[in-house]
Amino acid sequence: MNVTAPGPTVGVVGGGQLGRMLGEAAAPLGMELLVVDPTPDPPAAPVTRDQLVADFDDRDALRELAERAAYLTYEIELADPDLLESVSEQTGTPVHPHPDTLRTIEDKLVQKRRLEDAGVPVPPFRGVDSLAELREALDELGYPAMLKARKGGYDGRGNVPIETPEDAESAFETIVRAGPGATPEDPAGAAMIEGFVDFERELAVMAVQGDGEEDAFPVTETIHRAEILRETVSPARAEPAVRERAREIAFDVLDVLDGRGVFGIELFEGSDGDILLNEIAPRPHNSGHWTIEGGLTSQFEQHLRAVAGWPLGATDRRSPTVTANILGDVENQQPATLRNVDRVLEASGTALHYYGKNEVRQRRKMGHVTAVGDSDSEPTALLERTRAIRDDLTFE
Repeated sequence: MNVTAPGPTVGVVGGGQLGRMLGEAAAPLGMELLVVDPTPDPPAAPVTRDQLVADFDDRDALRELAERAAYLTYEIELADPDLLESVSEQTGTPVHPHPDTLRTIEDKLVQKRRLEDAGVPVPPFRGVDSLAELREALDELGYPAMLKARKGGYDGRGNVPIETPEDAESAFETIVRAGPGATPEDPAGAAMIEGFVDFERELAVMAVQGDGEEDAFPVTETIHRAEILRETVSPARAEPAVRERAREIAFDVLDVLDGRGVFGIELFEGSDGDILLNEIAPRPHNSGHWTIEGGLTSQFEQHLRAVAGWPLGATDRRSPTVTANILGDVENQQPATLRNVDRVLEASGTALHYYGKNEVRQRRKMGHVTAVGDSDSEPTALLERTRAIRDDLTFE
């Protein structure tokens, strides 16, 4: 293809922190971003060409976005695949990843069934439409287990652990009656139960499909607490054979997905070294933020290259890299002012990414800290150093 600068305008559904980092990556490429987001002055606003203030499923706004852009993409799974496909057909503006991929991924039960049918190893799971079905599934899968909202869950929302039979009813009420994706008119059919995985560690692979190309960034270790990603460590502290198997499965997952872009593929390393797929995000992902400083190409630049059909960038890691998320540490929602930033700025080889959210609340992702070591850096020591720097930051 004939790549020119300035590059194309890319329309993005969503203007959150991922949209912000896409905008930061677009500028050096000569690209411009337009976003649709219902929040006035969202995180992406300072680094994008324009914002259409509208809901993610606003047909008029998405049509205008498509008319003003050469390509459409999304940074949030709340985008409506049917609407995206319709607008694309009306305007001739392609959507990447393809709306069929979003249809597969936005519903966790559909996602798991599709991957299992393709031979991708997944934990045992069942769809549940009633409390009786949940109890029956738990009798089969055993305890503990994880009840998940089929749609809309993120950052620990929409996931409820079930430790004992007595937990089933309250968990079902939380997910199905009040959880993401459920409505008063259709409270049932919104849940999936997944068997417990005795994992050694969690892993992630940022894989990418381009125009006739596919590649993957190095396998990364992800560390969660209370279902929220706290830190990533690259390289993952796993055996080479485990990392290679994780990479193989990531490419198997790509075979199931349509369209160009970066995909965040989350995995479990079992206690026996086996790899199971956890979930997929059809977009850049928190697990890949380390690539901004730690990779030859960031996941955000890679996503834009892929969406536009440009040649993909190198996926090599520069050196060991750790990220630590900055979460809200306040009891009640309040205006956001991050304190002790000088601790990050004074630390050698350390970078601050602040997402520009105006309000902070408990456990809300507000930014991240990245520390890049040298070729001899020991990942665990680098992780401890990065945590200590991050822990000095506070909104109190």
